[in-house]
Amino acid sequence: MLCRVPDHLPSYHHLSNYRFQGFHGAAGSRILLQDPHQHTHDVHCSRERSRAAWEAIDEYLMPFVEKEKYELPSKCRLRPDNDMFREQEQHKIHFDINDWRCGFCKKAFRAEKFLDQHFENRHKNLLDNSEGRCMADLCGALHCDLMMEFKKPKSKCNAAAALRNRHLCESLADSCFPINQGLAASRLHEFFLRQFCDAHTCNRGAKPFPKGGRKQTNRFYLALCVLTLILLPLFYLIVFLHQREMKKGVQDLRRFSKIGQKKKPS
Repeated sequence: MLCRVPDHLPSYHHLSNYRFQGFHGAAGSRILLQDPHQHTHDVHCSRERSRAAWEAIDEYLMPFVEKEKYELPSKCRLRPDNDMFREQEQHKIHFDINDWRCGFCKKAFRAEKFLDQHFENRHKNLLDNSEGRCMADLCGALHCDLMMEFKKPKSKCNAAAALRNRHLCESLADSCFPINQGLAASRLHEFFLRQFCDAHTCNRGAKPFPKGGRKQTNRFYLALCVLTLILLPLFYLIVFLHQREMKKGVQDLRRFSKIGQKKKPS
């Protein structure tokens, strides 16, 4: 008895080609559906995981790229213009916790997820879903689960998955920061390996983002400003009290001197 494969499932040949693209770390982030009546493929890319990937790039990579005044090459998949959702994300207007607006048509929503659905339903024509523009494909290298605070059950480390993610991470370092493109590229290549790639191991001691990022820097300066605002008035209060005590001491000394002068025999 022969089993018929449903028409809506992608072909084995297509799935094989997809696996050999090297983006193994983003399982479930991208689904390719083939229309049996057309010769095109509809690419569905996870908006949520793409957002997490970009947050990792923006927070833990871009501050160091900006510091080096380095421009990511056009073939680098970490560039903002390689994110198919970038234009839509930039057209999100967040007024309040329950007030999100569409920058295209100004429609209001109670939560970001409803605005995401609106983009999908009403402004899908603005997406460029050509090959290589799904940031979610890079999640395996960029630690998206950590950015999303994804709670995994404790399980044995998958060495094969860690190795695949490391290879993907190293390929990003090679394409985005070619070591033959000068000192800045060479330094950022080494930095990217330490910041993102070294954590793809079953060694529990290795942690992602050891060099910190944008938020940590902002928090440090915020804490420093708050501490300054607290200590500065206290400093002036101590100086004021000290000067007052000094003046009081001088006045007491003068008064005692006058009393002593009056008691002297004429």
